[in-house]
Amino acid sequence: MHNGRLTAFDQHGVRLPATVFALPERLSEKRRPDLIAADATHLVRIRERITAQISDARAALDAARRSTDVRVEAGVVRDQEIRRLSTRIRTLTRIGTDVCLGRVVHADGTVAYIGRIGVSAADGTALLIDWRTAAAAPFFAATLADPMGVASRRHYRWSREAIIDYWDEVFTADDRADTAALDSQSAFIASLGVDRSPKMTSVLGTIAADQDAAIRADSRGPLVVDGGPGTGKTVVALHRAAYLLYADPRLGGNRGEILIVGPHRPYLSYVGDVLPSLGEEGVATCTLADLVPGSASLAPETDERVADLKSSARSVEAVDAAVAFYEDPPVEIVDVETPWGDLEVTGEDWAEAFGAVGSASVHNEAHDEIWDALVEVLAPRIRAMTGRDVPDDRVRPALEADHDLATILHRAWPMLDATTMIADLWAVPAYLRLCAPWLTAEQRALLRRDEDSEFTVEDLPLLDAARRRLGDADAAHGRQRRRAEIREQRRVRDRVIDELIAGDDGEGLVTMLRAEDIQDVIVDETGMSDRDADPLAGPFAHIVVDEAQDLTDAQWQMLLARCPSRSFTIVGDRAQSRAGFTETWEDRLRRVGVGEPRRTTLTVNYRTPAEVMEHARPGILAALPGVAVPESIRTGGLPVEFAATRELATIVARWRSENVDGIACIIGDPTFPADDRVDSLTPITAKGLEFDLVVLVDPAQFGDDIAGAVDRYVAMTRTTSRLVVLSPGSGATS
Repeated sequence: MHNGRLTAFDQHGVRLPATVFALPERLSEKRRPDLIAADATHLVRIRERITAQISDARAALDAARRSTDVRVEAGVVRDQEIRRLSTRIRTLTRIGTDVCLGRVVHADGTVAYIGRIGVSAADGTALLIDWRTAAAAPFFAATLADPMGVASRRHYRWSREAIIDYWDEVFTADDRADTAALDSQSAFIASLGVDRSPKMTSVLGTIAADQDAAIRADSRGPLVVDGGPGTGKTVVALHRAAYLLYADPRLGGNRGEILIVGPHRPYLSYVGDVLPSLGEEGVATCTLADLVPGSASLAPETDERVADLKSSARSVEAVDAAVAFYEDPPVEIVDVETPWGDLEVTGEDWAEAFGAVGSASVHNEAHDEIWDALVEVLAPRIRAMTGRDVPDDRVRPALEADHDLATILHRAWPMLDATTMIADLWAVPAYLRLCAPWLTAEQRALLRRDEDSEFTVEDLPLLDAARRRLGDADAAHGRQRRRAEIREQRRVRDRVIDELIAGDDGEGLVTMLRAEDIQDVIVDETGMSDRDADPLAGPFAHIVVDEAQDLTDAQWQMLLARCPSRSFTIVGDRAQSRAGFTETWEDRLRRVGVGEPRRTTLTVNYRTPAEVMEHARPGILAALPGVAVPESIRTGGLPVEFAATRELATIVARWRSENVDGIACIIGDPTFPADDRVDSLTPITAKGLEFDLVVLVDPAQFGDDIAGAVDRYVAMTRTTSRLVVLSPGSGATS
């Protein structure tokens, strides 16, 4: 040992090139070689194996990129291999030195090391077991009541590429005297109070048994993870996403996609590194506003009565009626000139064609379907009229070429814009009355807005439903233009080929033009695919919703439309709902259409010191007597401080000078300048985040209603260490 670090040797006595343990002098008893030598050797082997795998993957990637085989099938295989190797390299290089979480010693004496990813030796021997496998489950779930075949368990605490502490738990009486690390509870609690950073990191090493049970639950239907501040709900949500992608048969092997919905942008930034650190890339994350492009800056509705009306699930039902208003079949008779003679198109013909499309079609993309349906109605009539087998692909261009017919179709089934349609809904009373007949005259008057009024957050569900029902008008126009170009290319192709074949002697290359596959090559159909699809449109196999207590009934419809399987991880706390949450989770989710949920409740607050919770508890219970407030597992040793608002700058400056690490948050003063270590947020934008220092400015400003009580509760419980409450008058630190 040298300066607290252990030098590791292999089985042949050869010194290994890296150190793993850097235990401080105060932990000298834990530095005994008989306690850590085997671990040091094994962990260095893991590190070296990962380095070798990175090198091998880079060499394979270089070889794949140098491949000159451009045949179609070989090219596809090459591209897939390049993507696979690139992803593997990113995963291995992103994994930190804390890739190993700890180890378990089984009752039979075998040792298994558990990690963020699985690592095997060159001969296939498992060096590190992926935390998501069944073999790793005892590391998280074993208890004294149910040791799951485990004799002892060790957790590591990493810092700056080395282990600075570890703690052991034993499950058999015989092992209790053989370790110097029987301080699992105190070491575990100490690890929870370390300085925070602007990015959440994976906390696999400290996942508790109740959290692990929720993480490993299958994806069948909705699962509610209910719990108060600091209980690890977000940790469960993110690690559950990684687990399902790896282990669940519905999602494993890229068979289904996951969407993670957070409450705001700072949350998404905060948790952005967690899934990649667990080896999962490409998981879509968003806020509700992101589901409707261009809506990030929308403000909340100022009139609570209007907000309530727009937030009901039934408000979304008005969208289908609003679109159906523009899908009324024509009744007039149209005389169409075709190459085979004049044809009469009646109201009954239009009704049959419109009926074949139905209301389930995406409105702006349905013109092609209507033309196809109209051909099916009229082609038999043309064949009967001519006595010839006129093919459908010749009938349709003839119909589309008729200006009057095309004009009537576009008038009866026009291209629509979602924002214009919803604006019309609020601006035209008769239109709203037609589409939402359940509204009273007074309610319609409340919803009345000018056409050029700004949309609000509460309009999001209606805008989203309209976009999904209508589709993209610009994209639909582009597809129509491209199809018209292709039809013209085909017409020219057919004429040229007929002339070439007529002049051919039956020999030579021109006869190949008779083959349908060769003819198709002549027409350039590239560009027929749609523009890039909306990555948030779904459907998703599973959706994780954090801070779900704040979703309105209408907002739930946005998510249900993207998850037909109703497979959700729903994370929330009824005590943090600004609108109040008097129902049970089961009643709420059944009512909005999510279905019958399973529920797991987390009751231990791992984040917030007991001193802070004692200050925060009375206010939230006074406002919401029935909610559960979690018990803190640790004391921070710092009482809640009180001071005057004029001392804000001094308090922050002193904290900076005394703490070189950690992050702080000012809640309640939007004028305070934020930087890389100090955020300035509202209670709403602080949800889901945590800080070493929280300074709550003028808590009375948030009001005396439920929303105000929740805002104060949320603000106070963001801290992991120190809370300072500032009031406008004079105050003294206590």
